Amino acid sequence: MSESPTVKRCDWAGHDPEMVAYHDTEWGVPVHDDSTHFEFLVLEGAQAGLSWSTILKRRAGYRKAFASFDPAKVARFTPARVEKLLLDPGIIRNRAKVESTVRNARLFLDVQKEFGSFDAYIWGFVGGRTLVNKWRRMAQLPPVSAQSEAFSADLRRRGFRFVGPTVCYAHLQASGLINDHLVGCFRYAELTGS
Repeated sequence: MSESPTVKRCDWAGHDPEMVAYHDTEWGVPVHDDSTHFEFLVLEGAQAGLSWSTILKRRAGYRKAFASFDPAKVARFTPARVEKLLLDPGIIRNRAKVESTVRNARLFLDVQKEFGSFDAYIWGFVGGRTLVNKWRRMAQLPPVSAQSEAFSADLRRRGFRFVGPTVCYAHLQASGLINDHLVGCFRYAELTGS
């Protein structure tokens, strides 16, 4: 998307080219691909306590470190592989987060087996359709929703880690299950057809 003074976008995108590109091409676009859902779970779990721009700048490092976000491959990571990852400057080297990614990959496969796909599972939390909000200011966006609370509780019941309600809300927003683009943002009109 070209930069122009007439283009209005959500304030959080700022002026960082990576954040703008992410906002303009990915955030809020409905996802129906399991590896993309796994990628967002990994990245959002890594973000806990950090800024999204910090994680976005390391996305390529995460892709390399975590087998292009293939949950079947990540599920087979050994303790020795985890130790090697903890030396990788391309990711956030937090032991709990790295170990939880491997654990979550195994549990992700269990969800796929139970529901046929992670996609079928997650879209059940929004009744199979994107929930469209009509926020006019960033201050109106909540940190959680009833759907993210339910999603988080179910993931935690299954043993997932780094999946609190705020992390789960970020996942629902990023993968287009909840459209939280501001009404005045050009992407709101593009994604809602209004």
